Amino acid sequence: MVAVIGGGIVGSLIAREINKYVEDVYLFEAKNGIGTGVTKANSGILHGGYDDPPGSLRAQLCYKGNRLYDEISRELSIEVKRIGSHVVALDESELAVIDELEEKATRNNVKEYRILNRDELFEMEPNLSENALSSFYCPIAGITEPWEVAIQAARSIELNGGRVFKGKRLVEVAKKDGKFELSFEDGSTYTADLVINAAGLYADEVAKLFGDDVPKIFPIKGEYFLLGKDVRYVNSVIFPMPSELTKGCLVIPTVDGGFLAGPTAHGVQSKQDFSTTRDGLAEVKEKTLKLIPSLDFSRNVVKTFAGLRPESGGKDFYIDVGTDNVIHVSGIRSPGLTAAPAIAKYVTEYLIEEKLHINLEKRQNYIEHVEKVSHFVETDFDYWSKAIEEDPEAGQIICFCNKVTKQEIKEAIRNGARTIDEVKFATRASFGECQGSSCTSKILKIICDETGLRPQDVLLNEKGSWIIDSEVRSI
Repeated sequence: MVAVIGGGIVGSLIAREINKYVEDVYLFEAKNGIGTGVTKANSGILHGGYDDPPGSLRAQLCYKGNRLYDEISRELSIEVKRIGSHVVALDESELAVIDELEEKATRNNVKEYRILNRDELFEMEPNLSENALSSFYCPIAGITEPWEVAIQAARSIELNGGRVFKGKRLVEVAKKDGKFELSFEDGSTYTADLVINAAGLYADEVAKLFGDDVPKIFPIKGEYFLLGKDVRYVNSVIFPMPSELTKGCLVIPTVDGGFLAGPTAHGVQSKQDFSTTRDGLAEVKEKTLKLIPSLDFSRNVVKTFAGLRPESGGKDFYIDVGTDNVIHVSGIRSPGLTAAPAIAKYVTEYLIEEKLHINLEKRQNYIEHVEKVSHFVETDFDYWSKAIEEDPEAGQIICFCNKVTKQEIKEAIRNGARTIDEVKFATRASFGECQGSSCTSKILKIICDETGLRPQDVLLNEKGSWIIDSEVRSI
């Protein structure tokens, strides 16, 4: 059995790639939902691969990962929108940085870019600051929903004979008879022949359970605004000039029509510090307004949130073989989302086959295509009408902000969703302007009706995040 520790986008895609060769693949996620750690709170950008330090593992895998997303999109039924990106120069001094980006792109073998003059730039992005002079434009950059990639990869694993476990936090590892005995916080144990450690923020701590040291992970917090769909601010991803630490505070369209502004990039002490701060949000406002002065932070904000990314001292991915048959995939900071499909192939084709000398043969019975929960609001009228004729619940709207139906929510539950957030990330219900104030109670009832759970046993996400504390007498 092959065990993958960590059900984020990297771990789930690694497990899926191995599953193409080995049926007995187990994916273990510490949280109660797939893709609900680092994966759920990032910018959702498919980077072009031009900005990473030439010669780094990041540079090697980012461009390859970008090119693999068309295939991933078809096979996993996920949305990938190649809307392009601009790195915008706002003054004469920043024009030199565009030249540096062109040099990096050449060294990273990225050919899909153009340097735009002011007129070309404003034709594409009329809401940019009037100070904009030029941009480094990359047409292959895009956006996706990272959690959807992880969820669909996990579904692929189950479809192809593997198993996916949620709420499984690894606490102890022993080696017996040449195999790993993995013990989890809930008291369960599993035996594995090969282990992949893709535990995100905790990959350095998991490595110690195997007796290995990998570069220490430092959590970097990024704070964001989510803006509504009422105003079309930009058509592409808009970057400022990058620094050594970060690509800066951006303005990013989301797949479902909203916009993100952010993130900041500040080190924090705790790997559980997801708080937003007055200073952090003020920084996002200040920096993004320099790019897009029309951003409306007074009336168009849906929510604010923060995510953490795993940074290491070397600022590069650490992907290598550790003790015996364990592989550590650690320090997967930006552009980890973009590189994830290439990381999966790197682990499988290079580390497993070449470094560990394990012979892998493609399975003849492997099923490549995975369907997903339908978003009826994105289909045409005739398709949706026919679905309602076949099942009236396809016309029963539960989430009015994002037009999510009861049928979609029930399908997500049948696919394993047990928490409010799992339904949210599978369907977009409660993702809209009211942030669940209208639909959460309805979703909770549907979960109870479909699973037999009591209302007080349904969680928002993790242990302790109850929605209803106890039953009360109705009057």
